[in-house]
Order: sequence, then C-alpha cells, then structure tokens
Amino acid sequence: MRYFIKTFGCQMNEHDSEMIAGLLEKEGLKPAQTADEADIIVVNTCSVRESAENHIYGYIGNLKAKKTIDPNTIIVVCGCMAQNQSSAERLKSKARHVDIILGTFQLAMLPKLLKEVKLGSKTLSQRAGDTSDLQMDLPIIRGNKQQAQINIIYGCNNFCTYCIVPYVRGRERSRLSEYILAEAKEAAKEGFKEIMLLGQNVNSYGKDLPQKTSFAQLLQELHKIQGIERIRYMTSHPKDFDKNLLNTIKELPKICRHFHLPVQAGTDKLLKLMNRGYSISYYKDLIKEIKSNFPAASITTDLIVGFPGETEEDFQATLAFLKDCELDMAYTFLYSKRSGTPAAEMPNQLATEVKKSRLQALMQVQNEISLKINQKLIGEELPVLVEGPSKKNPALFNGRTNTNKIVLFPGNKNMIGQIIPVKITATKTWYLSGKPK
Repeated sequence: MRYFIKTFGCQMNEHDSEMIAGLLEKEGLKPAQTADEADIIVVNTCSVRESAENHIYGYIGNLKAKKTIDPNTIIVVCGCMAQNQSSAERLKSKARHVDIILGTFQLAMLPKLLKEVKLGSKTLSQRAGDTSDLQMDLPIIRGNKQQAQINIIYGCNNFCTYCIVPYVRGRERSRLSEYILAEAKEAAKEGFKEIMLLGQNVNSYGKDLPQKTSFAQLLQELHKIQGIERIRYMTSHPKDFDKNLLNTIKELPKICRHFHLPVQAGTDKLLKLMNRGYSISYYKDLIKEIKSNFPAASITTDLIVGFPGETEEDFQATLAFLKDCELDMAYTFLYSKRSGTPAAEMPNQLATEVKKSRLQALMQVQNEISLKINQKLIGEELPVLVEGPSKKNPALFNGRTNTNKIVLFPGNKNMIGQIIPVKITATKTWYLSGKPK
C-alpha cells in the first residue's frame, strides 16, 4: 500500500508529517507521488487563519471524488483543525468521506486506527486535551535532507489575543532532553550538519520539567554533538529572551547568528491589546543588546498589520520603529479574524482596503532597509550550507548562510549538504548572489 501526505501550515506541522511518514513506513507502506496514486491520504492541517482553514476544507472536499472512484481509499485528517473541537465536528458532519480525524497529540495512534478502518469501522475521531501523553520517540522520515528538524517543546502558554495555537496545541510541554539529544545524535550519524529546534516558544523550554532545566543548558549539550555544525531554533518570544541565553549563544559558535524575534506591533497600545507581555522600549533594548554582542548577526521579525484598533498614528509609529531598529527582514501579515480568539471580538476592526494599503507601505519601508543591509555584504566571503538546485532557476544552486540569508550561486550536485565558502557579488532584497571560492 502507498500513502500520500498533504501538509499545510508551519514547520511544526512539517515535522509532524515527517513523523507520520515514519509511522506509516514502519508499517510497510511506501510513499506515493500524488494523492490519486495513494491508498491512504493524510491531510495535516493548520488552523492559524480562518481563510487557510477554508482552503483546507476545499482540499478535503475534493478528495470525495477519489473516494467515490476507489471506496477502499482511507482518508485521514490530522493536525490543528482536527484538534479544534468546532472544526472536528464540522468535518464529521460535512465531510463524511473522511475515515479518521486525529488530534495533534494522537499521532502514535494512527497505525492502530488504520487497522480498525480496514476492519470496517466508520469515521473514527481521536482527540485529547493537553494533559494527554505525548509520544516522544516516534520514527521519522525526514523530508528536508539538509536540515533535521527536532521538536523540543509543544504548545504555548502565552495566549496572544489573535492566536488559536494554545487552544489547538495545548499548554507548554517540554520533551525530556535525553530524547532531544538522542534524536540530534542520530541526525548527525545520518549526515546532517544542521539541526533546527522547534517550538512555539523555545525560550520556555524546561520550565515544566520535574528537573528544572533551561533552553540555554539544552543548547550547551547539543553543542557537544560531533558532526552537527549548525544549530538553529524557532520561535523565540522576545519577553523570554534573557541575558543568560544571549551570553550562552555568544560562547557557542555552532549556534547560528540569526535572531528571529517576532515583535508583532510597533506601539505599546497594540502590544497590550495583543497580550504580548513587553513594551517597545524593552524590544528596542533587546535589539541593541544583540547588535552590540553580535555585529554580524541578522535579526528578523514578524509584524501584523491592521490589528483591531490600529490607528494611522499607530501605523506611522510602526514605520518609525522599523526605520529605527533596521532589522534584516520582517515577515508581514494582514490581520484576519480567527474565531475563538479574543481579538476576533474586539471593536474597531479595520477595513480590508486600509489593511492592504498599510501593508504595502510597510513592505516598501522594510524592503529598502533589507536591501541596504544586504548590500553591505558585497565582497564578503560567507560559509554557505548548500541545499540544492534553485527552484526558480535550476542553472543555479541555493544555500543558506549562518545568518539565514539565502545565497544563489553556480554549483554542482557534489556540493549539496556541504558548507562551502561563497564570495558575495550582488544582492537583492530577499537573497544574495555569489561565486564559490
């Protein structure tokens, strides 16, 4: 039998799909190239935005034709939508061709549920709260061949007013360090030079464990692993990024000099409405501290445009904030209502046209800053981990610097997976161009 996994959403979902693939291949299944060729179709869902969720409903609906042609096809829906009670109920009532609905904490049950469906069981739904046991050592088939993603903490305790994640991923639950270290050592044996530590808030790692530990201590242990040359992590919450962590990173050269710190808004008023837990002055001081300790580092952020109550004055303050901080890149998003979150019920919701206009203005400011920062790298020789041929231009190869900047350059297949020196010859807003040395 063959399986096909369609993944929507973030890197946490991508890694969950790697574990799903591991579970299925352990049962003897082989991967299919398309859903049409598969006996088992797994849809790994995201519910961060309502518009994305509606798109996923459309994808699931289209699978009904496949089920009609081949009634033996098994369709599984898992991930955040499956964990969300209202979404799961909608799936059960509206998408009766779905065989299994599997919550975010129940991946290990998939092989058992598949056997039950084959024996004739009707739609099976397995969801649980955040107190459920979470399997820590599931098999993995890694989709990314140059970077091994490793979950270190699940869930989130922050309850930002715009975010559904704590409701579908649960409260923070750290993996025991022995599982993390074992997975990282196995990745090194498999030839991975880079690992990515995943969590909604990696800075909170260890606070919930019986034997208290910290993210900084985990980084120190991971740094000792032979074969691993780069360690990345995401995401960091600015309010939990303390001086001890900064000093630890400074002492460990394998930790990548890329700091992704989502600010989300440019005024204290909006930050308070979002329940972010810090002020703009605090965030600016943190950026100054990082730049002082890591002059060559890159710093990126996330920004939500058009949050309820955002005035023109607030927006202009956000533009001023960007110009003042001069960050390498900002991932910008239009605010969209998410049912079940406090922000969806807030007054002073902005019109779509206003949000789009502000987004364009913000992107223009940030693009100018990004280009200015990148241009300073012309002539520099940077170590680049080669990922493979560029999707947009197969004549070139692409790779990533320690600071997470994408580099395009002429290369060959023998370079893939290697860290090579590349001299930067030109820059764009989103990437660098260079020549291997």
